[in-house]
Amino acid sequence: MSYVPANPPFDAAGFVNSQIRTVPDWPQPGVQFRDITPLLQHPKALRVLVDLFVQRYIEAKLDYIAGLDARGFIIGPIVAYELNLGFIPIRKAGKLPYRTVSESYDLEYGAATVEIHEDACGPGDRIVIIDDLIATGGTMMAGKKLLERLGAVVVEGAAIIDLPDLGGSGRLRATGLPLYTVTEFGGH
Repeated sequence: MSYVPANPPFDAAGFVNSQIRTVPDWPQPGVQFRDITPLLQHPKALRVLVDLFVQRYIEAKLDYIAGLDARGFIIGPIVAYELNLGFIPIRKAGKLPYRTVSESYDLEYGAATVEIHEDACGPGDRIVIIDDLIATGGTMMAGKKLLERLGAVVVEGAAIIDLPDLGGSGRLRATGLPLYTVTEFGGH
């Protein structure tokens, strides 16, 4: 009888990382834009990504997944569906039709404001915020502040990509927000 070696363990995070395209000098010179569209187009990569988030939160006793406008709207509802949870959109200013609360913040290329409906969640609701990446951390921090203003408990911030050289993940952790990211890229 001959020995048949086992398959090496599957590196899910490495596989997800391999599906992210870097676009140099976009949207401005010197920026290395991390493009998740190839990841979303690849059925196995999308499944692996969603499964990483689902496995992380399957026993977390959450009430909602909140997604940050706009790419957090792609992964967030899928994860919410898989976990049998509701989804809360955190939108750019002026996009929601009902009464809102808002929070302004700085981004890597300027400033912005996000909003949620004033009845999006309630006191004690346990929520994970999802986005595509963490750069300066401003968008996720603004989302956290909005949810907490409504009384929710933000259990964790989650993203596909961390850009640690921009300092956002460090700033978010310094405020006490636990973070989960699938992969990271150095540089800007």
